[in-house]
Amino acid sequence: MSIASLTDPITPEGGKIRFENLEHWLQGRTMYGGASALIAYTAAVRAFDDLPPLRAGQVAFVSPTGPEVELKREIVRQGRNVAQVRSEIWCEGKCTLTAFWLFGTEREPNAVHEAAPVENWPGPPEEADAAMEGKGPAFLQNNFEIRRAQDMRGPGAPVVRRWARLKDRGGLDPISELILLGDVLPPGAMRAMQRQGPISSINWSFNLLDTAPTTDDGWWLSENASQHAAGGYSSERLRLWNTEGRQVLDGMQSVAIFG
Repeated sequence: MSIASLTDPITPEGGKIRFENLEHWLQGRTMYGGASALIAYTAAVRAFDDLPPLRAGQVAFVSPTGPEVELKREIVRQGRNVAQVRSEIWCEGKCTLTAFWLFGTEREPNAVHEAAPVENWPGPPEEADAAMEGKGPAFLQNNFEIRRAQDMRGPGAPVVRRWARLKDRGGLDPISELILLGDVLPPGAMRAMQRQGPISSINWSFNLLDTAPTTDDGWWLSENASQHAAGGYSSERLRLWNTEGRQVLDGMQSVAIFG
């Protein structure tokens, strides 16, 4: 399923639509979180086409999202510099995803502080070995190319770091690309799990550090790191860097750890 097939059905009017060939974007019995977040974001920007650049997003994955959906979106507040928009995905009369997007115009800075450079630079993706070939959920195998960006394998420090890029990026703007790709890796807590079991993203909150991010050949360095795991949940920090080592996204996520 191409990116266009995922976004083309979305109209400025919203409402009920159906996605075809959804099996290419499935993660278990639901749509991959990055894909459903992209749908919610696209619904927002197509409904309100005069929004300033996206600065942040808060996404709650409420329940499984299937092929037949209803898209709802509204402007919660429109100020002089900042617009806040809510968009939701509904399936069978129930909300399955709710997202809150913050858009803001650029202003004369009163504080300037660059994000710290990436630690333990893994080297360029062209020199990295392929990872997760023939493994992982359907959405990963069909839509992403993954390469190693750390020496560690198996149990250890709860950090998963990989080079990642979309196989098909045709017609996708950089912000949509980051939303689609930002949730691609398994949680860092995977390395601390005492036994294999299912995992599920509950929410995802992120700040964009660059409103026009660029990278070489579509590659982004992605890292999921568990900050704390207990009681069946993990608090994860999600970050993305470009091929020059500049951080472009900083996020947090709550993940349910089953089994």
